[in-house]
Amino acid sequence: MKRIVLILSYGYLIRYFLRIIVGVKCSDTSFLKKEKQFILIANHNSHLDAMSIMASMPKSIVHNVRPVAAQDYFGKTKRQEWFSNYFINTLLIQRKHDKSSIQDSPMHKMDEALKQGFSLIIFPEGSRGEPGVAQEFKAGVAMLLLQNPEIPYIPIYMKNMGKAMPKGDSLIVPHESTIVYGTPNKITHFTVDEILACMKQEMEVLRQSLENTKS
Repeated sequence: MKRIVLILSYGYLIRYFLRIIVGVKCSDTSFLKKEKQFILIANHNSHLDAMSIMASMPKSIVHNVRPVAAQDYFGKTKRQEWFSNYFINTLLIQRKHDKSSIQDSPMHKMDEALKQGFSLIIFPEGSRGEPGVAQEFKAGVAMLLLQNPEIPYIPIYMKNMGKAMPKGDSLIVPHESTIVYGTPNKITHFTVDEILACMKQEMEVLRQSLENTKS
């Protein structure tokens, strides 16, 4: 039942709402169907980000992709946790956790999800920043890839999502926004700093490609 709900929601309802009402455009994502598993990494400016990425993917795989989200925000109550898991397919993690409990650590939960065959959406910046302003990447995504070097990561750059739904505002406003996907890559470096530097460079290339398209 959950699979059907996700396919109908993101394959049709949310996709057409974002495209027609809000004005979200997206590059071709059909190539994702050829990938057995992947980790999507994207910049983060809005609560629309995860849902927009989900809606941009081929509907046949959306049920197998889990956005990583903060338990303390999206799972404050049991009802919120159920809604986030059922309708957004989130993988909820504790940003502040008891370090003596490995089972509850964000890294363990993400690694387990990959081992179960899920793909993930990760925002390396962690929290939402100001629209158009890049933040430092957290080390977690690089560490996860070091544990799973056989899984490719795919960079995504999103433009103007923070204007469609600004931080601190629950109102969605029409604003032309763009999601552009990069190409799947497997890590070729084996230190956290090198992997993060490579990801930042790839995201910057996507950003510049959007700017050049507009000019």
